[in-house]
Amino acid sequence: MLKLPTGRAICYSGYREGQSPDQHHYPSLDQIHEDLLMLQGHWPLLRLYDCSTHALRVLQLIRAEGLRFQVMLGAYLGAEASNPGCPWGGLYSPEQLAANTAENEAEVGRLIALANEYSDIVFSVAVGNEATVDWTDHLVPVPRMTLHVRRVKRSVAQPVTFCESYVPWLRTLHELAAELDFISLHTYPVWEHKPVHEALAHSQANYAQVRRCHPGKPIVITEAGWATHSNGRGIPPPHTSQAWQAIYLRDLLGWTDAEGILCFVFEAFDEPWKGSPDPLEPEKHWGLYTVDRQPKRVLQEGL
Repeated sequence: MLKLPTGRAICYSGYREGQSPDQHHYPSLDQIHEDLLMLQGHWPLLRLYDCSTHALRVLQLIRAEGLRFQVMLGAYLGAEASNPGCPWGGLYSPEQLAANTAENEAEVGRLIALANEYSDIVFSVAVGNEATVDWTDHLVPVPRMTLHVRRVKRSVAQPVTFCESYVPWLRTLHELAAELDFISLHTYPVWEHKPVHEALAHSQANYAQVRRCHPGKPIVITEAGWATHSNGRGIPPPHTSQAWQAIYLRDLLGWTDAEGILCFVFEAFDEPWKGSPDPLEPEKHWGLYTVDRQPKRVLQEGL
């Protein structure tokens, strides 16, 4: 029977001003250490998104400093197929797709290596993130994702999952779900234009739909959050604020705590590298802390 840890969980990506995984400019050890000390005691479970230098530094610091975290470690997978349905550019040359596929194989290898080296810290592994949904710019066809998952399952002792929006779990991922130890779903009412007073019911419905679709399969919420700013790209600006974030997250964690559902809040810190150059781009503003590590209203009032 699958046993996962319990406790408050959060997605952690520590990129600050001028830093970006795309440019391979990673937070320093001192910066990550500062972040981990801020999160320690409140969020014993962390989710990491890739097996880059950033993730390695996080794992090294947790071990070296004896910090009390357990980690869901992820592999970031690039596009292995073009996706004409992506609204912000999902078309690639055959040469680029071949290079992405080779890099994905290497990333999966890094995932296996780190999961084994840090088996005392890594409690589960996630093979990819939002790579099958119809709007993704890093599409990995389900048969290929299944092969990646099988490779990881042969090579690590930890439970294996894949993180995705709730929608594909209802439509296209039955084959993949059968391979996984548990399903990881994302729920974002604000992206679907839900006002805050409808948000918890929407997330509860997302979870219930996936549970009905995959009876008997354990389910974890690996992303749920609320943006605090928007320029209107995808989210109406009046739906975003620190007040709405605080209301949704208190409602969300009240429910998941009561039901014993493992839920990773998205996310710890604002990340300015994401999305467009517009400073009000919503992708940049999901943190419970601002990029300069100041707590937002939800933390000031208490969760």
